[in-house]
Amino acid sequence: MIRLAVLAIAVALATPATGADRLRVGTWNLEWMMTPETFDALAGNCFGKDQRADGHDRSYPCDLIPRGRWSAKDLARLRDFADEADLDVIALQEIDGRDVAKRIFPQYVFCFTSRHNVQNVGFAVRRGIPHRCDRDYRPLGLDDYVRRGADLTLYPGTSRAIRLLAVHLKAACNSDPLNDPRDACRRLQQQVPILEDWIDRRARAGNAFAVIGDFNRRFDLERETARDAEGRNVAIWPEINDGEPSGAELMNPGVEHGAVGCGNGFGARQPIDYFVLGRKLSRALVADSYKVWDYPKGQRWPDHCLLTIELEPERLDDL
Repeated sequence: MIRLAVLAIAVALATPATGADRLRVGTWNLEWMMTPETFDALAGNCFGKDQRADGHDRSYPCDLIPRGRWSAKDLARLRDFADEADLDVIALQEIDGRDVAKRIFPQYVFCFTSRHNVQNVGFAVRRGIPHRCDRDYRPLGLDDYVRRGADLTLYPGTSRAIRLLAVHLKAACNSDPLNDPRDACRRLQQQVPILEDWIDRRARAGNAFAVIGDFNRRFDLERETARDAEGRNVAIWPEINDGEPSGAELMNPGVEHGAVGCGNGFGARQPIDYFVLGRKLSRALVADSYKVWDYPKGQRWPDHCLLTIELEPERLDDL
């Protein structure tokens, strides 16, 4: 895609920053992450094939038993891995909330949405980093049929303020056109203008912003055009990256990397997890900082890789 190539060049032209000035930002889908106590307590309330839980239900699919249970040893191993990654801010998906998050990130504070379902979305923020947990972006949840957006402001009230939205969009339509009649594609299609509205409002306000997380979408397979002949949306990336309004020109720092693999048994796959940076925040991106973290061999790990980038907030002072 021509637009993706242009954004890749912009990444390459970003200037280096020193380690002390950098903010390491990650995204991590933790695959039905619950404490073992919660998993066991909810096992009797699981649901079968072709059923689903809405946003108010505390339940999970029966086929997760017992394979989906994360043990106390698993949580300790994930905690050690996260500690090694030395993250400052991380967008989290498929995680129950604070109770399990604090066992993986004990030195962090959290901004989670208030959705009751065990699949939640939120942020872990290193203790001491100035931040504000903003209101849930509820419209993205389609009346809680799917997951809400978690909204966070770093360094609020300063020239370095950064607005971040963590997302986990509707699954099961990662490559088909969004006008496909299947329910999964229809639901994802409904989320696109809601996501674009958040982006456009941030751009109009002159914010340094990014949307981070699991988009459940192969941007590399999308068409150049956003809509079909009848005006129906068929793709996410060309729709949200239309350059309107000014400041809404978007950057995907991982586009040059291509397929990602991290030792979790799935091999190298084209990503569906992204950092989507607005024009202003893209100027704070540290060159070549996009990283896929390798999991140590021989243990169970989440089905998504941990991805990180680094930012230099100081660059925002003069913008």
